[in-house]
Amino acid sequence: MSPGSLSRVETRRDLRDFLALTDRLYAGDERFVPPLHATVRAWRRRGVPLYVLRRGGRVVARTTLHTDAALDARLGRATQLFGLTEFAEEAAEELFDGIAAAGGGRPLFGPVSLLPNQAGGVITSGFAERGFIDSAWNPPYYPAAYEAHGFTRRFESDTWICPVPDKPVFAFDDARLRAEELRVHRGDRRRVKEQLPILREMLNASFASLGYYTPISAEQLAEQTDGLAYLLDEALLLYLTKAGRPIAFVLCLPDISAFVARIRGNLHPLNQLRLLATRSRFRREAVLIVKGTVPDEQGRGYMRLLSRELHDGLRRGGYHTLRSTYVERTNPGSAAQYTAMGGRPLHGYTFYAKDLV
Repeated sequence: MSPGSLSRVETRRDLRDFLALTDRLYAGDERFVPPLHATVRAWRRRGVPLYVLRRGGRVVARTTLHTDAALDARLGRATQLFGLTEFAEEAAEELFDGIAAAGGGRPLFGPVSLLPNQAGGVITSGFAERGFIDSAWNPPYYPAAYEAHGFTRRFESDTWICPVPDKPVFAFDDARLRAEELRVHRGDRRRVKEQLPILREMLNASFASLGYYTPISAEQLAEQTDGLAYLLDEALLLYLTKAGRPIAFVLCLPDISAFVARIRGNLHPLNQLRLLATRSRFRREAVLIVKGTVPDEQGRGYMRLLSRELHDGLRRGGYHTLRSTYVERTNPGSAAQYTAMGGRPLHGYTFYAKDLV
């Protein structure tokens, strides 16, 4: 049974209509970077419910309607999640009524795809600035529509944009390398499958204290990093060991946002070959996907060491700009590193919540 006027995606045509909505909403506007079609199809195969809102046979809004037991435990209550949520301005009320009907009185939280530590969110400022992979872009009427319909902001954040400094800006005493048995490791395309579990363990430990974070599983990480090996610039994946123990990491990727926007998210085999053939064109801008230090080693300057090495790799690789996915405003330590680079906030960023009781 569909909630309200939303209808569930059941057929291939429904799925095509779901994916094609953003082609119409954002026609000719490459500030919006769509999710990869393959990712959405994989979620549907896993049973994630996709819904569309039609008027006169035409799709005017879409969303997922899903739940997650781990996030429910984290937030302390059962919550109705929604994500991949896109809508024409005039369809907002009907869409939100449908999402509320699906919740059955439960609080609503989103947009998340599929969890806030994966992707999702709404930008609340910086609309003139393009979006990028693993981040959101939307027109100004999105936050206005959410807030007009009783949603409140949660986990307010910013994305960042930084010039790659011509000279090092992060100092680290190299005498500590030997004294503390520190070793910087770089990404290896041939060993990505071996390195991912190391990163996952540090990622889960580093973010455990954040209110929205739920531990990422091996399956989720594999899904999020599918295709990483052929896209990876080995100088931009770094992790640090101390006496052999992994304690800090940083992952950046070449920014292929313009390519993904141009192909409208359809990275089929032919477009994959085109990306491989032209990937050198995307070695001028990079996106910092995630970084972290395990809790018992925080505050000792290890991220400064990795940042120094990362920026050296960016300079040597010819990159001139680094963007960062959202950083909570309650996490000034991460933002301070971007400020030190001469960076600035790019987009205001938030998730939305609404209590129905």
